[in-house]
Amino acid sequence: MNRQGRQERQEQPKSKRWFSYGAALGALGVLGGLSSAAEPLKFSRDVLPILSDNCFACHGPDERARKADLRLDQKESAFAGNVIVPGKSAESELIKRIISHDPDEVMPPLKSVSKLTQAQIQTLKKWIDEGAVWGKHWAFEAPQRPVLPAVKKAVWPKNSIDNFILARLERDGLIPSPAAPKETLIRRVTLDLNGLPPTPDEVDNFVGDKAPDAYEKVVDRLLASPRFGERMVWDWLDAARYADTNGYQGDPTRAMHFWRDWAIDALNSNKPFDQFTIEQIAGDLLPNPTTSQLVATGFHRNHMINGEGGRIAEESRVDYVNDRAETTGTVWMGLTVGCARCHDHKFDPISQRDYYGLYAYFNSIDESGANDANGLARPLLSLASAEQTQKLDDLRAVETNANKARETIEKQLRDNQTAWETGLRGADGKWLEPAWQALAPDSLKSAQGAELIKLDDTSILAKGPSPDKDDYSIAATAPPGLITGLKLEVLPDDSFINKGPGRADNGNFVLNELELTIGGKKLNLAAISADFSQESWAVAGAADGKIESGWAVMPTFGKPLSAIFALRSPSGNAEKLNIALRFQFGRQHTLGRFRLSVTTAPAALLRPLPADIRALLDKPAGERSDAAKQKVFEFARDGDAQFIAAKANAENTKRAREGFENSIPRTMIMRDRDKPRDSFILVRGQYDKYGEKVTPAVPATLNPLPEGAPPNRLALAKWIVAPDNPLTARVVVNRYWQTVFGTGLVKTPEDFGVQGERPFNPDLLDWLAVEFRESGWDVKKMFKLIVTSAAYRQSSKIAPGMAERDPENRLIARGPRYRLPSWMIRDAALAAGGLLVEKVGGPPVKGYQPPGVWEDATFGTIGYQQEHGEALYRRSLYQFWRRIVGPTVFFDVANRQTCTVKVARTNTPLQALTTLNDVTYVEAARALAQRAMLGGDAPVARLDTIYRLVLARRSNAAEQKVLLATHEKLRAGFAQNPDAAKKLLALGESKRDEKLDTVEHASWTALCNMILNLDETLSKE
Repeated sequence: MNRQGRQERQEQPKSKRWFSYGAALGALGVLGGLSSAAEPLKFSRDVLPILSDNCFACHGPDERARKADLRLDQKESAFAGNVIVPGKSAESELIKRIISHDPDEVMPPLKSVSKLTQAQIQTLKKWIDEGAVWGKHWAFEAPQRPVLPAVKKAVWPKNSIDNFILARLERDGLIPSPAAPKETLIRRVTLDLNGLPPTPDEVDNFVGDKAPDAYEKVVDRLLASPRFGERMVWDWLDAARYADTNGYQGDPTRAMHFWRDWAIDALNSNKPFDQFTIEQIAGDLLPNPTTSQLVATGFHRNHMINGEGGRIAEESRVDYVNDRAETTGTVWMGLTVGCARCHDHKFDPISQRDYYGLYAYFNSIDESGANDANGLARPLLSLASAEQTQKLDDLRAVETNANKARETIEKQLRDNQTAWETGLRGADGKWLEPAWQALAPDSLKSAQGAELIKLDDTSILAKGPSPDKDDYSIAATAPPGLITGLKLEVLPDDSFINKGPGRADNGNFVLNELELTIGGKKLNLAAISADFSQESWAVAGAADGKIESGWAVMPTFGKPLSAIFALRSPSGNAEKLNIALRFQFGRQHTLGRFRLSVTTAPAALLRPLPADIRALLDKPAGERSDAAKQKVFEFARDGDAQFIAAKANAENTKRAREGFENSIPRTMIMRDRDKPRDSFILVRGQYDKYGEKVTPAVPATLNPLPEGAPPNRLALAKWIVAPDNPLTARVVVNRYWQTVFGTGLVKTPEDFGVQGERPFNPDLLDWLAVEFRESGWDVKKMFKLIVTSAAYRQSSKIAPGMAERDPENRLIARGPRYRLPSWMIRDAALAAGGLLVEKVGGPPVKGYQPPGVWEDATFGTIGYQQEHGEALYRRSLYQFWRRIVGPTVFFDVANRQTCTVKVARTNTPLQALTTLNDVTYVEAARALAQRAMLGGDAPVARLDTIYRLVLARRSNAAEQKVLLATHEKLRAGFAQNPDAAKKLLALGESKRDEKLDTVEHASWTALCNMILNLDETLSKE
């Protein structure tokens, strides 16, 4: 579900949602933290959820939706006018309206979908009669470290987490499950902390280690492994909406893997979470930021970027700012702040002003909203080496000098403008025209055998077949004087289809190159005009020395065409001219009939004067407007051969610099503009409808900024991790709990507001939050605390009756068990097969993918080029992620288009379409079978090898009976169809051991594929 969908869901009363958290948890008998009948009610726990679900839509924070000017989310309004009379529920208008039978008086109104139950009505009455003690929503009160609860079974807890878990179990008359077997435990914790199964040696070492701290040593080893960062970064990539392309139409590639690698390194080095936060939100604003801190700010450049031609750049830029504000709210605050983009939040105390105060922190990023850097968008950070930096500096210097040379010539031409205008007229004041002398060729030659015929009018006719490419060579006698220009005329002829010009039925021709040589010296030509409406670059392509460019035109049939080329420096006197005409573009594009002429006229006369330029020149210079003067000058300038050469050189040096610059690794970062943008409340969220001006600010209901805090992202980042911020530590440790146990203590990690779920074990959540904060935001310490708890080490077997009482294991009366994510399943299969390539970081790789997926998603504009070698066996983390269609091998992942913090977990049989048939899994099964076969001949020994590599345990007798019987059937089948065996073993690019029997290898491969698809294999046990 995208962010907008999530927000719309959050804005609905819970009774309209597809799933009711309260109903599901009601099966437990008690919801976490509910009071007993004798215990006083608590506003945030017992009353606020009722008011939020049933009353806030009309009497809550949203001013525009508010009825009767009554707010039940604020004490002052709720206690005014006898709405709530503390101690007297019978006199409280709130109760009177709720229990009324008058259809015009009853609340909620009869047409409302919200209906209070009798239990909820009694709760409200009891609360009022107890004095209607008000309070804040639990998430907006700073967590305090609770006292550890006393427990009866004092020997069970391994650390403080267990006191909270056990106290709750004992209160409900339950007992914890037994400890999980060591093989199960090491597989569980290795998957949780490293994302891969343990090796047989690691299992044996742990099982054989009888020391009291044996398990702790395993945990320490896993936390120290580089695999830790690779495993933990996955959830962070979902939150950061990380992908390797921009999204939208075209979906161009970006280079953000530098940020991804920064995050892996930060997690592996156990960077404190507060610093981890500050560097990602505002690393560029730190004093003398390092390259690493600048790369860190890529977190908020991971959003989608719209490069579509029809989009409005400013609208896109505003979308990016909204994305950053809302992602910040989700990741660190656990709030649906996006609901306040168009109006005040309907349930939480977040006003539209609050939203745009947060928005304002991100509104001054130095970006335009355009896709302005070849798939990337500025601001960028170059990650050039010292050698690349030096070369880039050299290219910039060359470019600067070329621009200066062009500017110098342009200045000279401006100074000589009067002389240029004078040279256009004769003594009688009439316009002069250049005298062109047609060249009568002395010799003609075709490199590909075409017949060249000199006609009486000095034109040349090319006859015969049209080769794919051809070179014409013409030698002629030069006229006396300094040759200044060359004219090529392309003429129609009765022998051509539709009279041509050009010997193709479409009248087209392509001239790749025209060369003029005098006395053995090649002269540089500059195309200055053509009498056909083509872009100037096309004409220039015929004289730029590059075979890949040229003059290509689609003329009107029967019309002569001409192009004029000026010599960049006069040629001098010479008797012989050698001219080469070169064609390159295919059989239908060969030149037909043409004439070559030269002139010795002044360069100013070479370019024909258009009527509008003549009209301007007829006016005295003093009577022309500035625009007219500039237009005349630009015409004169653009026809000067020296300027054309200088301009072309400047453009070439720019292209060379940009080309090299684009080849240097670059990544998107955050950097503020020198002058901050003004920020406004956007009316109904529309990008160009400005309302009231706002300044950067944090939500008013939360902890205030320190006095004198600057209005920048660094102040925001420090506020997020400030000790008095009630949300951040809770939100983060809740996601850590979700990572390990599958479901957070708050089941709605994206929503800690009043519409989100209340913590199932609120004291445990607060204890973890305070512990995390006071530990110095030590991430590894927090994970170690969780996985070394007795709660985590329990067996995951479900005791009788607990499946009905606690289907989601919210009580933690057993160890965690749930389906592994698809990316972890893939990595585990590669590891079991011995194929996994463990190499941390680097650019993304393109592994196996069914054909046509990208083409179908991009209307055929983008094709998939699979890589080979180690790229096929890197961890899933490094697979190339096209945003509009993610890797097909992952069937349960976030779409990476918006921030996602709630893990998607599916358990559909359709997953087997991938895990039974994808090349990666079949190849992993083949490699796993090969490992087992090379390890021994006995079937039971082979089966044990497979089980130990996949499940970290040996097979039992019952499993052996079923699986070995299955193997015999598979072997018999392949023996009857050896071609099927060969076909199966041919899948995948890794090499098999050809010494192994084909039928035997295929049968074990099929069995391994089945074992890789066992529920135990696909689950964290």
